[in-house]
Amino acid sequence: MSKTILIVDDSASIRQVVSITLKGAGYEVIEGVDGRDALTKLDGRKIHLIVSDVNMPNMDGLSFIKAAKLLAPYKFTPVIMLTTETGEAMKQQGQAVGAKAWIIKPFQPAQMLGAVSKLIMP
Repeated sequence: MSKTILIVDDSASIRQVVSITLKGAGYEVIEGVDGRDALTKLDGRKIHLIVSDVNMPNMDGLSFIKAAKLLAPYKFTPVIMLTTETGEAMKQQGQAVGAKAWIIKPFQPAQMLGAVSKLIMP
């Protein structure tokens, strides 16, 4: 059974690139256009990993991760932040809400897959 990854980004082109990268490696992908939309996708089904942007309208990535971690089925779901944010303070905020990896855009597909493979157990 393939693993399911939720991608949350307000940029359709970023979602498409990440989706193609992950699907090419055999993962199932669910997409959210912002944090609020992504929360509606957390409906109890198994999500093995979340890849989220930080800066988005309606609900930013850090607020989304905080909200997702309050939902019992997703409390221990690993999170990769995929963002243009490079500041240490922002990275620390990401870690504080549960982000396990921080990838800067633009990213290399191999870099993304490397982080994913470390966070999702086979």
